[in-house]
Formats: sequence, C-alpha cells, structure tokens
Amino acid sequence: EEGRASTTVTLSTSSSEIKLLRVLQTLHVLCGELHDDSAKKHEGNHIFITQELVDLLQSIDLESLWDQLTSCLRLVSVLEGVSHLDELEETKDGNDDRDSDADQDEEDTTPGGRKKLQNSVVGLLTRFLPTIEAFFVVNASSIEEKASRDSAAESQSEKAKQQDHKIESASATEGTTTVDVDSKMQEEDDADIRMLVGGKRLVEFVGTNKILLNALLRSNPSLLEKSLRAMVQVPRCRPFLDFDVKRHWFKSHVRRLRQHAGRRYGSLRLHIRRRHVFEDAFHHIQHRNADEMRGRLHITFRNEEGVDAGGLSREFFAILAKEMFNPNYALFTSTEDGCTFQPNPNSSINPDHLSYFRFVGRIVGKAVLDGFLLDAHFTRSLYNHMLGVKPTHHDMEAIDPDYYRNLKAILEHDLDMLGLDLTFSIDEHIFGRNQTVDLIENGNKIKVTEENKAKYVSLICQHRMTTAIKSQLKAFLDGFHELVKPDLISIFTAKELELLISGMPDIDITDLKKNTDYNGYRATDKEIGWFWNIMFSLSRSEKAAFLQFVTGSSKVPLNGFSELQGMRGIQKFSIHKVGGSSGALMSAHTCFNSLDLPVYKSEEEMKGKLLYAINEGTGAFMFA
Repeated sequence: EEGRASTTVTLSTSSSEIKLLRVLQTLHVLCGELHDDSAKKHEGNHIFITQELVDLLQSIDLESLWDQLTSCLRLVSVLEGVSHLDELEETKDGNDDRDSDADQDEEDTTPGGRKKLQNSVVGLLTRFLPTIEAFFVVNASSIEEKASRDSAAESQSEKAKQQDHKIESASATEGTTTVDVDSKMQEEDDADIRMLVGGKRLVEFVGTNKILLNALLRSNPSLLEKSLRAMVQVPRCRPFLDFDVKRHWFKSHVRRLRQHAGRRYGSLRLHIRRRHVFEDAFHHIQHRNADEMRGRLHITFRNEEGVDAGGLSREFFAILAKEMFNPNYALFTSTEDGCTFQPNPNSSINPDHLSYFRFVGRIVGKAVLDGFLLDAHFTRSLYNHMLGVKPTHHDMEAIDPDYYRNLKAILEHDLDMLGLDLTFSIDEHIFGRNQTVDLIENGNKIKVTEENKAKYVSLICQHRMTTAIKSQLKAFLDGFHELVKPDLISIFTAKELELLISGMPDIDITDLKKNTDYNGYRATDKEIGWFWNIMFSLSRSEKAAFLQFVTGSSKVPLNGFSELQGMRGIQKFSIHKVGGSSGALMSAHTCFNSLDLPVYKSEEEMKGKLLYAINEGTGAFMFA
C-alpha cells in the first residue's frame, strides 16, 4: 500500500506549478537590479528586487501554497520512512565517512542510510521541484542592497575597534552594560534574515526539510548554484547542509579557480631537497602570488628520479605537516592532550616567525585546494578564526582543560565562596620574566565582581585565544585566505573544516584494547568480548565519535593510546562496571578517559546503546 501511495505521488504532476515558477522568475528579473561586479558574480548574480515587486508578491498571498508544499514534503518523509531521522540528523556529527572511496562504501551501513534515502526519495522530490524553486525565488529574494549594507557594516566595525577599549572599560565597571558578543552576532544574523522577503519562513522551511533537500542536492548539485543558492548565501541556512553537499559545492568553486590559474600560469613546480623540505619550500613560494600557488603542483626531490603523479606531492605535504610543528621553529605549541596545536605567543624568538606563519597558512590552503590531507590538527579556536567566527570560552577546554574548569567555576559559583580576589588583568611569563597584562584599560585597578565576571571570563579567553597571538593569527590567516577565500570556506563549521584539512583519524582499536584498564570487569568476561567485537565492527566515523565521547577528542595521541592524556597526566582508557536498571545507558567521564558500562543481556543490545550514546552524547560530555 505504501508503494502504491508513493507511485501516485510520483505520477501526480501539474504544469501550473511550472508556469508559476516561470512567471515568478520573469518578474524577479524584470523588477530587480542586477549587479555584475566580481563580488556579485560569485554570489550567482544576486538580484535585489524592488519594493514594487515585494508589494506585488505580498498581494498574491502565496502563504497557503507554501503550507501545502510543507505538508506534501512531510508526507514524502512519512511514505519513505525517513521522518524519524530528523532527531538523529540534528545530533549526529555531520562528518560521516566521506574522505576516501573506501569511506564512501561504508555509507550504506551508517545509521543515516543516506544512499538509500537519496535513491528512493529523489523521484518524489523532483515532482515538487518547481514549487520548491518558486518558494526560494519568493522568500530568498533580497530587498536591500547587500553591498552598501556590507560597506556600512565594515565602517561600523572599524569604528567599533577604535572604541573597543572604552567599551570594555565601561562594561567592567558597569556590569549591566556589558556588551554581549553572542547577542551582537545573533543581531547580525537576524539582520540578514530581515533583508529577505521571507527570511524567517525560509529558515524554518530549510530546517524542517533538511534531509529531503540534501537528498535533492546530492542528485542535482547545480541547484546550489542556481535556484537553491540561498542555502549557501544565507548564514542561518548553512548548518542544515550536510558536509558532503557543502564539500561538493566547495570543490566545484575551487576547481574553477585552479583551472583559471592553470591557464594563466601553468604548473607550480618545486625542485627541493628531501632533507630541507620546509626551508626550500618556504623560499620557493614566498614570492609566488595566489594564482601561481593555485596551479597544479609538481614536486621533484633533488638527486631522485621519481616522477610526481601525486605520490611525491602527498609525501611533500606529509613532511610539511610534521615540520610546521617542529619545536625548533617555535611556531606552535601543543595543547594539554598533545594532539592539537595553537600558535605560540612567544614565537617572536624566531625572527622570521611571521613570514613562516604566512607560509604555513598558504601550505594549509594549498592542501585544501588540491585535496591533500594533512596530519595536522589545530585547536578549535584556530579553526573558528579561519572561518571568521569569534571563539568562545568553551573553546578554551581543548587548549587547557584545567584552566577551563577554573573559568567554569568562576561563572558557576560566587567569587567569595571560591576565595578569589581578581582584577581585569593577567600575569604572564614571557621569556622568563613575569609581566602583568591589562585586559582592559587600567584593568589591574578594576575588580572582578559577580556582575562583571562573565565579561572577565570572555576577555581572558579572548586574550589567550586571540589577543596574545594577534600578529601570528593575522600572518597565518593572510596566507590561508590568499588561496582559500573567506566567502568559500565560511560555509563549513569548525568540525567540518578540521575534516576538510585532516580527514577522519585512523583509530587502531587493537592498540586501544592493549591499553585499556578494567574496573569491575575482567578482560575475559563475555561483556568485554562483546564490547570489543562491537568496536572492531564500527565504521571510521563511529570510531571517531566513540573516541570523542570517552576522551573529549577524536585525535589519537602521536605515540598511540599508551600516551592518552587525562586529568592526572597519562591516563589509559578504562571500562567501569556499573549497576542500575536493565537497559541503562552507558556514560563517559572525559577527564578520566573512562566509560561506565552497564551489564546488558546481549551483544545486540550493547551495540544499540553504544551507538545511541555516541550519536546523542557528542558535544555534551560529563565533567568529573
């Protein structure tokens, strides 16, 4: 019966919907102002419609049509059995196995069932495509000149920077007037929505139908360049795009840039010494412009006969990924877990550090352009900087967990109870000397109170993740954005950008098993046997999600799990036997790299609970 209903919907078509779309598209062109400068061309020749057309669209009153469209798409979801995936898609890491051909094969077995969804639903969705396109034509139309708004925003931003210290000083002394950065960012997003004819309805529609729209975009990627391009252009719509859809869009734009560069400059040929790859590459490319850098890379190692068919370039990037973190260059420092890296605030000990940071930024950008993966993992705050997103105090957890817990305690408890007497300043050790740095003007004279402590935490995190490494960040980002423009890379989230740069981690379950302690269980217990059977059966993305769940990071220590870091230094992964009701969920303590594993009746039940935990538990870790 479901099959017959599905067929009925597929065969039901209407030329009137196509006619409506054509009329709306014609009005859109006739009553709009097209801007053909280079920026607008990149935005798909975006049209800013006149007020007359806005009034006309409102008089037509298409709201009932959009309601019917939403109802029909919901019916499609129910008929195809995909409506239950909504909640799962919200919590899943959007980074499923999409980093190699082997990963693509694993997609068939992922909980999302994306290949099956794509093949079964696209036929039905195509029937509704004219109405979907009409919806976007009407609701995603801009009613304000974006260029002038951006220009005004830039002017306002420069003005705000000049007054930054004054604002912060006033905020510190007057807790009720503290500038809430998150609120300001939300206001900017709301402004983007308000400049659209039906911005709010657009975001709600995309959010409600994200699974179906992603399936449609997989089958017809060109829609993201044409009628559905608002899903890229409107920042509030981007989170609803799946990673593979974003990456396909990104690669198509990158391919055009590389083709243009190749026609103009040809290949980028580097003749370097194997033992001096970092220095030779630095000197070879420091005077190359962005278009030259985008050319096809050809690597030749001196005194070697190898021809670069991709293997030598891959080896080149592998060597650079290690050398950029070489302590002798003093460019980066490792975080507490030893797996991720942050610009070194004391890198000035290297007189050429800023030139090297720009070089590293260009190398990362070149790897992203050419599709080479780097075994290089940066902090979440640095990824956010690359995306143009302001880091928050939550990003401090990955850099210094102990420091983050102290800041969290300040926010959650009274200062008097903690016995803290703080000012808006910070003590730093720079080349063996103690130095007091004011977070705001005269900060060492302004006390931290209950009213302004949130601002203090925000400023101290801003200092650690931004201000203290300002020049290093600028040089790195200048190099990266030379090759990968901000408007292209900003479509991704920080997690997705890490995937784009580094790919999925290779997690050796055998090594993890060898370095596991048991409490309440024995290695020979049947439950432990079930557990490791399940672990070996997981896909790469599921293994990464599990590692994230139990340790707080999907990174593998450089020397394997024998050096897994915890709250007390090296702390092996451990499994603890816990009681409780039948079918209880397992939980994790990331500070101790431990998993609380209840007793289950079967291996199937245990696997179901584990998959639920790693999918639903990502991003909400327990604090020990």
